[in-house]
Amino acid sequence: MHGETVSGATIGRLGLWSMELRGSNKPEIHEAAAALDDQGWRAFWIAGANGPGLWSDAEGLLSSAPHASVAFGVMSIWSADARDAAEQHRRLTATYGRRMIVGLGVSSPESAAAAGRDFGTPLLAMTRYLDDLDDGFPTLDAGDRILGALGPRMVALARERAAGIHPFLVTPESNAANREILGPDALIAPHQAVVLETDPAKAREIARRGIGMFIGFPSYQANLRRLGFGDDDLIPGGSDRLIDATVAWGSLDDISRRVHEHWAAGADHVALQVLSADRGLPRSQWHELSALLPA
Repeated sequence: MHGETVSGATIGRLGLWSMELRGSNKPEIHEAAAALDDQGWRAFWIAGANGPGLWSDAEGLLSSAPHASVAFGVMSIWSADARDAAEQHRRLTATYGRRMIVGLGVSSPESAAAAGRDFGTPLLAMTRYLDDLDDGFPTLDAGDRILGALGPRMVALARERAAGIHPFLVTPESNAANREILGPDALIAPHQAVVLETDPAKAREIARRGIGMFIGFPSYQANLRRLGFGDDDLIPGGSDRLIDATVAWGSLDDISRRVHEHWAAGADHVALQVLSADRGLPRSQWHELSALLPA
């Protein structure tokens, strides 16, 4: 397996997936990234990877955390022209070394329409974008990109044309099925939401506020059905069974068990998203989770 390295970018076995680490002009972001780098985190996953500030946000993290890599989790193919994406990746790699992984996702028909494009089918849309990345100058090599793949056909596309996958809102069991499709060498780096709260009602409330809206998205619903969930689970906010399966909550030991379940089922790397009742950077939770980093 790729394990800790994707085309030269060392990401370790655990990373942090965060919507809060956006904002290249915010001193608190630079300070937090430097502290996380000191704690031993080697991968920062930029969430909500869209908009004109995406690449400057990535550069801010690369400059503040010299030992860490940065990955998009994931960038909508409708938000960035393929030629521009390849050029920006080339620029950051030339400046900071091979520490940048571009995660790509098909997003939604609405995103395509907003960009003035025809969505078509997810597989065709992604195939065309990868063709553009391969045919342009500079190119963005397959080894530097991963796909936000959920369904088996998109996972199979990743096997042929990317370094691996970064699936969102999945269970540990999904890794085993994806590994069968991908083979032994591709990266599997699932997203895993976590809530450091031991009270079940409070933890599930926080979880629903953090990821509940995604359960209503057609692409995630379809994948959750593939994972064994049904109508009783796919209610607004998700059933308790669904929340407990997709969000790790409880003590640090509870979070550790879920991470190890992902690894045991075939994941190489787990990207942890802290969900909290508080606003702002969850720095204390990030610090607590650093105890789970492999030596």
